Formats: sequence, C-alpha cells, structure tokens
Amino acid sequence: MRRWRRMDAEERWPPAKGSAVKLHNISLMQKLTSLVRRATLRESDMVPKYEKVHNFKVHTFRGPHWCEYCANFMWGLIAQGVKCADCGLNVHKQCSKVVPNDCQPDLRHVKKVYSCDLTTLVKAHNTKRPMVVDMCIQEIEARGLQSEGLYRISGFSELIEDVKLAFDRDGEKADISSNAYEDINIITGALKLYFRELPIPLITYDAYPRFIETAKITDPEKRLESLHEALKLLPPAHIETLRYLMAHLKRVTDYEKENLMSSENLGIVFGPTLMRAPELDAMTALNDIRYQRLVVETLITNEDVLF
Repeated sequence: MRRWRRMDAEERWPPAKGSAVKLHNISLMQKLTSLVRRATLRESDMVPKYEKVHNFKVHTFRGPHWCEYCANFMWGLIAQGVKCADCGLNVHKQCSKVVPNDCQPDLRHVKKVYSCDLTTLVKAHNTKRPMVVDMCIQEIEARGLQSEGLYRISGFSELIEDVKLAFDRDGEKADISSNAYEDINIITGALKLYFRELPIPLITYDAYPRFIETAKITDPEKRLESLHEALKLLPPAHIETLRYLMAHLKRVTDYEKENLMSSENLGIVFGPTLMRAPELDAMTALNDIRYQRLVVETLITNEDVLF
C-alpha cells in the first residue's frame, strides 16, 4: 500500500501566503548579501589612501614667491624656502615642519621607477603596489614557475639593466614578454634589482631591528606572534607589496619538485634583498644574514596566517 507523506508548508504549490513572504525575504537577503559582497570586493580593489611625507629640498626661487602654506612672501635672493621634489609644493623652511603628510607625487617630478621611494611611486601612479612588482610577478607566474633554480639563477646583467631602463622610460608600457626577454631569469633578476635599489628597503630600516629580534625567538608560536606585531611597523604601501610578494613566493614553493626552490632557498635569496641593516658594522651585518633568511622563510611559510 502506497504511503503518502504529509508535505511541509514550503513544499505545497501554490505556496501558502506566509511561505511566499518567507521565500521573498530569503531571496531579498541573498540579493543584499551579494550586493554587500560585491561592494566589499570593489572597495578592496580600490587604491588605498597611503599617507606620504613631503620630500623637501632647499630651493632658490626666481622672481617673487609666496609660501603655499602660510601665504606669506618668501624673502631673500637665494635659498628662500624649500620645494617638495615629489609634488612641487613651495613653502618656507619653518613651515615645512608643520605641513601635513599629504604629499601627492606628480609624474612630472617622479620620472623614474627604480631607486624611487616605494610610497612615492605608488602614489604617483595611483596603484596599490609598484607596477614593476605586479608586472614581473605576473610574467614569472605565466611562464616560469617550473623553471629550475627560479630566483637563484642569475640572468645576464646587461639584459636586466635593459629591463630596468625600460621601466624607467616606459613605466607600465614596458615590454617584458617572452618576445623581448625569453630567459625568465632576466625578469626575476629585474624584480630583485628593484627591491635592492629601493632607497628605503621593503622591510624598512626603522622596523629592521624588530624583525631581527623576532627571528631569534626559538618558539615557533611566539615567533609568529612577534612577527605579526613587527609587520604593523611597516608603512601601508610596504606591507601591501610584501603581502603580494610573499603570496607569490608561496606559489613558487608549490612547484618545488620542478624548480627546486623551497621556502628556505627563497629565504636565502630574498633575505638580504628585502632587508638591509641600518648602519651596522660589517661583522654584525654578516651575523644578521641567517636571521634575514629566517624572517623571509617564516613569512613565506605562514603567508596565509600573517597577512
């Protein structure tokens, strides 16, 4: 004998009035959740407002000039005030000490990519990270993740210099494709050179001692906690670039069987590249190398936890 089971209210057709309202509410909530998610994604894709101090240099102005901060006249025949080398702001020397950290670099003043302050570069180009980092990593991941000795093997220095000049000259229009540079080691070399030539290292001089002390902690959990706190000392543009780089290097280790590059090997390569001792004697700097390696190795291994 066939058994009939009693249908729930939601299963009846046409649905009861209360059920229809419930379904409508669920649909509405799903739409709202989707809208919030999309809005959050759009917000995360937006270029963050990185704060930047002005890069003031003593300047001799030709003809009458007024301070752009206090609006008073600049007296004297030479060295009447200072001028920001990145945005062109003209102020009295004494006014420069109280001007807000609201420098908005202008591409007319920022004419190079390499050897340019990281925050200055991203603000001038209105990007989250330096375009050279994004473009090199995208090219490396497109065709080089399985290349043996990736980042360890050096490309020809002359061609690496060519890539540098291309970025300085053409910016994001620089051609670093396989048509221009078949050897992927040229691109990895150009990326490492970018970090080496930063006037303020990716892991800044101010934060350097804290990172080194973190590496000396033997307990893995305490080291992670200390490293998490040390990361807070980095400027926003630096932490965002470091996050992107570590995620990339973690993907490099996913192909360790092919490229033979473990997190330890990458730490050896990138330790001195991302960290430079601030005016330490040669012996202390030499001793720090093993801790630099350990910092980068830990950042790569725990990239998903720390960032």
